[in-house]
This record gives sequence, C-alpha cells and structure tokens, in this order.
Amino acid sequence: MSVDYAVVIPTVGRDSLRVVLDAVEHGVGPPPREIIVVDDRPEPGPLPATHSARVLRTGGRGPAAARNAGWRAACCEWVAFLDDDVVPPRDWKLRLAEDLARLGLDVGASQARIVVPLPPDRAPTDWERGTAGLADARWITADMAYRRAALAHAGGFDERFPRAYREDAELALRVQARGYRIVNGDRVTTHPVREAGFFASLKQQRGNADDALVRRLLGPEWRARIGGAPGRLPWHVATAAAGAVAVLCGLVGWRKAAVAFGGTWAGLTGWFAARRIAPGPRTRDEVAKMVVTSVAIPPAACWHRLRGELRHRSVPAVGGPRRRVVLVADALDRLRSRSEPRAVARTAEPAPGTGRWRP
Repeated sequence: MSVDYAVVIPTVGRDSLRVVLDAVEHGVGPPPREIIVVDDRPEPGPLPATHSARVLRTGGRGPAAARNAGWRAACCEWVAFLDDDVVPPRDWKLRLAEDLARLGLDVGASQARIVVPLPPDRAPTDWERGTAGLADARWITADMAYRRAALAHAGGFDERFPRAYREDAELALRVQARGYRIVNGDRVTTHPVREAGFFASLKQQRGNADDALVRRLLGPEWRARIGGAPGRLPWHVATAAAGAVAVLCGLVGWRKAAVAFGGTWAGLTGWFAARRIAPGPRTRDEVAKMVVTSVAIPPAACWHRLRGELRHRSVPAVGGPRRRVVLVADALDRLRSRSEPRAVARTAEPAPGTGRWRP
C-alpha cells in the first residue's frame, strides 16, 4: 500500500529518542517520505541516532511550537507525530499505513491506542497512575497522525501552550470544528512511565496556568468538551484559603478563629493526602512523598492558576463579556416592553431575523 506521510518527533534530547527512531527507520512497513526531529532544547546539543533524520531547532519554545515547525516543514499528505519517550512496535509503519489507507477525505486525524505498562507485582504509585491516564486521554499526540491540510486549515498548534498539556486537545477541537473527523486507529504504541523526582507532582501544577487559557478559549464547559475529569482546583482554593486565614488570625491574636481555620486546613490536607495514598503501594517513601506534596500542592495550584489568568487576561473569553452584554440587552428589552402601554404590546410583531418583538 502507498501512503504519503512524514514522521515528526519533537524532542528534548532524551536517550529514548533512539528507540523511536529505530522503529521508524528499521521497522516493517512502507517508509515515510521524511523523518523530522525537532530539537526543542534551549541550547543545542548532540542527539542520539539522528543520522537519517532532518533536524530542526526551536530553542525551547515548547512542544506546540516544535510540532508546528515539524509539520510546516513537511510536504506530505499526512504528518505522524510521535513523542520521544514512546516505544512504537516493530510493525508500527505497517499499522500506520493500514490505518491511514482506509480513511476518507473527511477524516482529519488518526489516533493510536496508547498502552502504559504498570508494575504487575504492586499497586502503582501516584506518578504511575497519572501516566496511566494517558491511555484514556482523547487526542493525545504521543502517537497521532494528522492530515496536513487539516492542520493548515486549523492553523496548527496554539503556541501559547508552553508545555505538553492541553495543546493537543485544543487543536483537536479546532480541527473538528472545521468539519474533520478524528478516528481511532488500530495501531498500538507503548508509553513507559518515566522516572520522576520527589516533587514531580508539585511541578505538574504549572499546568493550572494552561487551564486558564483553555477556559478562555473553550468556555466554562471546557473539561466536558475535552473529556477531562473534574478538576480539584475548588478544593485547592478552599484548602489554601483556610491555611492563609489561619495564619492571619494567629498573627493578630484571634486564637479561636486560628484554631478553627487551622483545623479546616488540616482536615482538607489530610483528606487530599489520604486519597492519593490509599490506591498506591503505601511504602514509606511513597507515603512521605504524598504527605509533603499534599501540603504544597494547593497553594501552588492556586498560584499557577492566578498566574495563568493574569497572563491570558487579554484573550477574549468564550461566554465572557460579549455574552454578558447580550444578556443585559435582553433584560433591558424586557423592562422596556413591560413599561409600554398594553395597546402597543398588542400590535407587536417579531423583528425580521432577530426573534425579538418590536412595536
């Protein structure tokens, strides 16, 4: 079968890049017209096993910018994105070609099924459970093939997303809004759990800043639109607020109030830590990690969300000021109609094309 495609791999220089390139270069199936590796490190350096790939550099602008540079440099019907930390099977090219060959022109993208291997002999850690969530994520670009025309029509990835977080779902919604379908392919790609440090879950709270941008772009129901789980931000706000008020009350000498708010903070923090510890292996290291980070996560989440709201405050909000103006106008129309004489109201008729009534 003949499929015109290129492979784009954004990378930050991980050693696992050689595994991806080996599958793309030496695996079974029709070869891509081109392999493009986009080095998104702030400072360039050597990359493993890229002798047969075209290397572009984006200087640390984030995965959205790296993918844009890659697909815009490609001249193929299809652009297959692979992350640099996945493990494609040896027949990945064959399976990709089979997925793409049967698609109609109304299909803008084909998503692979992602498998995250977890330890068979113990319960997964908090970090491992988080990575396992990628298996159910919608429109994840760890292995996603987009029709190049669909990318061009939608304008590509939004480069205001600096992390590998939300940018893929936001693009998928724009592609579908332009009339394309996104389908699930039959190919399967493995996404191993990367090693993570003690404060990995705390660092992930930076994504709350990106949630602020998604909220403005997609509206209040954005989580439902991208298929996301309910967020914890309201609980984090309550926890951080209780802790802050407890400290302030203590400083001004309001002891009873300080104890009350301090107890609320302790209860919410303990509940959060317990929810994270219960499904895990409950080792000493894991429990310590969960307790410490559960104290730090609520204020960090609030801080990053506030930072995102301030950074993206100029982005027009869906369901924001424009909708409020319309609602106010409708309310004024209703008040005016109530103040008009009954005789005038009886002669009212709908204004053409508006659905509103006029005398």
